[in-house]
Amino acid sequence: DNTSYLGHHHLSDRELNVLLNIANGLSLTEIANDLNISIKTVSTYRSRVLSKLQLNTNAELIKYCIQNKLVV
Repeated sequence: DNTSYLGHHHLSDRELNVLLNIANGLSLTEIANDLNISIKTVSTYRSRVLSKLQLNTNAELIKYCIQNKLVV
């Protein structure tokens, strides 16, 4: 399990942005509105983030962000 190897450094700027917004409690709709993209596009970024970080749920994303001090 290599998730602690700072996998977020391999994310695109947009993927990281979506990750941080999810971790800060925004809904996919809110993220879509903030970034002026469709909800489907946000979902695609979320799926890519989960895949790259080898995670499965938003709860795991949030835990990852807390463990790596990406959110306070």
